[in-house]
Amino acid sequence: MSAPHPAADALVTALGAVTRRLRQTREAEDLGQPESIALASLRRNGATSSAELARIENIRPQSMHATVVSLERQGLVSRSPDPADGRRMLVELTAAGHAEARSKRSARRARVAEVLARDFTAEERATLLAAAPLLERLAKGM
Repeated sequence: MSAPHPAADALVTALGAVTRRLRQTREAEDLGQPESIALASLRRNGATSSAELARIENIRPQSMHATVVSLERQGLVSRSPDPADGRRMLVELTAAGHAEARSKRSARRARVAEVLARDFTAEERATLLAAAPLLERLAKGM
């Protein structure tokens, strides 16, 4: 087995720190991490089954089902039969779920934007912006 690329170690360390900080902020919110992840995924991907949502987010189907039930009780998602396969239920955001997902995303963006404006030069912000598509591609490839 070859030695890992130096970029792999640096990225795992840096992205781990960013993820931990976002998670710490998220813990102060009303929803837990699984619920926040499910809302964000439904916002990005649209209506899907609980099993597909679990696959997308790499979470056990049983855990995702419990998360969906919790979100449904809070009025943030609804379930309805899949028109293409009546045996399958589709999970989708309600109006309240869309508002909650937008609110959380806006709050995270504002926190990141504040730090970028305060602690980074214009050149550094441009570098981060240029790296964003590469990081997305890295995430999709994992």
